[in-house]
Amino acid sequence: MKVIEIDDKEFNDKIKDGKVLVDCYASWCGPCKMLSPIIDELANEVEGYTFYKVNIDDADNVCSKYNIVSIPTILIFEDGELKNRIVGLKSKEELKSILN
Repeated sequence: MKVIEIDDKEFNDKIKDGKVLVDCYASWCGPCKMLSPIIDELANEVEGYTFYKVNIDDADNVCSKYNIVSIPTILIFEDGELKNRIVGLKSKEELKSILN
């Protein structure tokens, strides 16, 4: 499965159904660049989740609503409800164990 880029306008609609992982990143963030290929791999290996990414520089509403002050931040939703927040660069194994 491919990681899909979404914006502020799409965000609420995309997280409302099922299990969703959202990678909140910025193009200028070094740890975000290191996390991106890990998220891509997880999207291909972990079943039952939809994977999105949102650029925080273009997502003021998301940042404000979910109090995103450090990146990378991963938000995990289930049927629109925030279930987990992971801040900082994590290994693929750490993230996989959280998702399973």
